[in-house]
Amino acid sequence: MSYLRTFLPWIVFAVLPSGSWQWGALAALVVAVGLIGQQVRDGVGLDALIIELGSAVFFAALAVVAFTDHDSGVHDYSAALSSGTLAVIAGVSLAVGKPFTLGIAKRTTPRELWALKPFIRTNVVITAVWTGAFVLTALALAFEAHTGHGHSTPATLVQIAGFAVPMVFTIRYVAHVQAKAGQPA
Repeated sequence: MSYLRTFLPWIVFAVLPSGSWQWGALAALVVAVGLIGQQVRDGVGLDALIIELGSAVFFAALAVVAFTDHDSGVHDYSAALSSGTLAVIAGVSLAVGKPFTLGIAKRTTPRELWALKPFIRTNVVITAVWTGAFVLTALALAFEAHTGHGHSTPATLVQIAGFAVPMVFTIRYVAHVQAKAGQPA
C-alpha cells in the first residue's frame, strides 16, 4: 500500500483525460501536497518522502506550463517527462546513498534492521530496478510521443507496465530476501 500511496499523484495524472492535462497536473499537485502534509503530520520524516517531494515540484512546474500555454508541445511529451522525472529522482536518491525505497521500507520494518547492510542493499537493488523501469518507460513514451501517439492506448499500457513490473519485482525480491534470511547459513 505504501508504494500505491507514494505514486498516487502520478496515477492521478495518468488516469485523467489528456485533453485536460492542466487539470490533471493540478490534481496531481494537490494530491502530492496532501500526501506530504498528511505524512508529515503522522511523523514521517522528509527523507522518507523523496518521491512525494519530487512529485510536488514536478507537478507544480507542469501545472504552470499547462495553464500558461495549454497547447504547449510539453503536453505531447508529458507522460515521458513524468517517467523521466521519476527516473531522475530515483537515480539521484541512489547516487546520494539514500535510495527512495528505504524510506518506504522503514515504515513496515523494525527499526533494529534499518542500519543493517542486507536491508540497505535490498533497497539499493529495488531502487535500481525502479530507476531502470522509469528510464525504459520514459524512452518508450518519448518514442510514442515522437510518433504522434503519446496519449494512445499503447502509451497507457507502457505507463502501466512501468509501474507494474518494478512493483511485482519489489514484492518478489523482498519475499526472496526474507526467505533467504530465515534459512540457516
